[in-house]
Amino acid sequence: MGRLTEAVKHILIVNVIMFFATQLYGDQMFQWMSLWFPKNPNFEWWQIISHMFMHGNLMHIVFNMYALWAFGTPLERIWGRNKFLFFYFSAGLGSAALHSGVNFFLFNEGISALEGAGIARTQIMDILANGQYSPGWYNIASKVTIDNMLSAYNTPAVGASGAIYGILVAFAFMYSEAKLMLIFLPVPIKAKYFVPILIAVDLIFGIGNVNTGVAHFAHIGGALIGFVMMWYWKKNQFNDNRWN
Repeated sequence: MGRLTEAVKHILIVNVIMFFATQLYGDQMFQWMSLWFPKNPNFEWWQIISHMFMHGNLMHIVFNMYALWAFGTPLERIWGRNKFLFFYFSAGLGSAALHSGVNFFLFNEGISALEGAGIARTQIMDILANGQYSPGWYNIASKVTIDNMLSAYNTPAVGASGAIYGILVAFAFMYSEAKLMLIFLPVPIKAKYFVPILIAVDLIFGIGNVNTGVAHFAHIGGALIGFVMMWYWKKNQFNDNRWN
C-alpha cells in the first residue's frame, strides 16, 4: 500500500469529484451518469464507463476507494500505470456486461409472461417508458417475476465495485498468502481464501435473488474478468514490459 500511485490517485480523484457533483446536482447526475437498462429511455452509451465513477452514498465511495488504494496500489507498482488501467477498466466493463446480461434475462422473463397472456410488447414498453406499471401484471405472473422485470428496467447501477472485485482477484493471485480481515469478521484470512469467499457470498445472494441493494452479478462480472485476465497473463505474458 503506502503512497498513492499515479493511476490509483487519478481514479480516486475523479471518483471524489463525481461524488461531490452528485451531491450538488442529485437526480440529474444519476440520470445522466448511472448505468441504466439499455431499453430504458435514460440509457446513454457513455454510462458504460461513467457509472464506474458514481456512488450512492458516503459509505459506498469510502469502502470502494479504500479498496482501490489498499489493493490497487501494490498492483500498479508491479504492473505500471498502463497495464493497471487496462485491467481496471476491463474488469469494470465485464461487470457492466454481466449485470446487464442478467437484467436482460430477468426483464425478458417478465415480458414473455405478459405477452403469453396476450398483452402486446409495445403496450408494455409504453407503460414502462412512462415510469409506470399495471397492478394487473401481478395476476398474470409471480410477484418475483414482475418485481425482477421492473427492477431490471428501473434501477440504475452505480459504483466502482465491479472493477474493485477484479482488483481483489488480481491481489489474491499476486499476494495469495497475505492475510485480510472483514470488519464484521475480524479474523485474519489468507487472500487466496478471503476473495473466493466474498465472491461465493455474492453468487449465493445473486442466484437466491436476495434483495440487499447490491448488484451482486456486477461484482461477479468484475471478478470473472479479473480471473480470466490474471490466468492468461500468468500463463502467457505476465512479466513482459510491453505495457510500460
